[in-house]
Amino acid sequence: MDSNAIYMLMWSAIIIVLIFDFTNGFHDASNITGTIIASRAMTPIQASILTGVFHFIGPMLGGVAVANTIGGFVKIDDLPKLMSLSIVLCGICGSIFWNLLTWWFGLPSSSSHALVGGVAGAVLFAAGADHVNWGIQALVEKGKMTGVTKVLLSLFISPVLGFMFGYTLQKIVRLLTNAAKPSIDRFFKGSQYISAAALSFSHGTNDAQKSMGIIALALFLGGAIDKFFVPYWVIVVCAGIITAGNMMGGWRIARTVGFGIYRVRPIHSFNSQLTSSAVIFGAAMMGAPVSTTHVASSSIMGAGSADRPKAVKWRKGKEIFATWLLTIPGSGLVGGLTYLIAHLFFNVGAR
Repeated sequence: MDSNAIYMLMWSAIIIVLIFDFTNGFHDASNITGTIIASRAMTPIQASILTGVFHFIGPMLGGVAVANTIGGFVKIDDLPKLMSLSIVLCGICGSIFWNLLTWWFGLPSSSSHALVGGVAGAVLFAAGADHVNWGIQALVEKGKMTGVTKVLLSLFISPVLGFMFGYTLQKIVRLLTNAAKPSIDRFFKGSQYISAAALSFSHGTNDAQKSMGIIALALFLGGAIDKFFVPYWVIVVCAGIITAGNMMGGWRIARTVGFGIYRVRPIHSFNSQLTSSAVIFGAAMMGAPVSTTHVASSSIMGAGSADRPKAVKWRKGKEIFATWLLTIPGSGLVGGLTYLIAHLFFNVGAR
């Protein structure tokens, strides 16, 4: 009976993770398409097709460094299998709820950190702080970033880099094109096919790996694989699901990213896309799960403030920053409460 229950829980967790993967792509579509559409370089359909293609290619070629980070930030393999799988399942449900909540209110929150917060919250409520890999000891003793410490540092540093690089690149490009004719806009519109493809590739590389990591963890906890690793079929499925989500939505948040932060013109769109793709892809190579939403938003703010600081809607920036701070504790609370409710009413996760 236990083996059947473990099998069912494992596949239930995998299915729920794939739903999260879809909502991740749906939620984050605006990060790539928002500025393209706002600058009128492409129609929504053109943007969706282009970004969809490179969104799928990214996870196939981008490695699994981020997946390894995600799969190792909790330590629950020593718990009973039913309990550990229940924790993963409830944590993912909490992440999905947070994603949908912020999508409904049009807030550019981080799907990545909703995932980390949801699972970590379920672990804390179910098994205690000892079963979370905080990474503090490794940082102090070895200077190595792991676990939650790596996630939090990535969360803090990446938007700062996005703003700084966006500001710098905008200044440089403005200097180089200062004497150019207004027709230069056509060049920047056309160039966005390249910058949008690069951003889609890097976004798929970083974000799809988060779901890969949790699925690999579920397979390991359920006994389907002997050690933690990401099977190839998981890479293909996660790439396909996040691409489908990306091509289907996110238009509520697209209005915020493309129109609500700064009046984006082709030059700002191009520079912010290049900045975002560089920061996100660099983080993926280091195994750092960053928020593509926050990087994209901060890059636009940087590019906009390089031209007209007063035209940047800093109030919207404050809303994004507030959501940035609330995402991990908020999704963690939802993930933990989901576990408690499931445990109370259905005896899920009993030791």
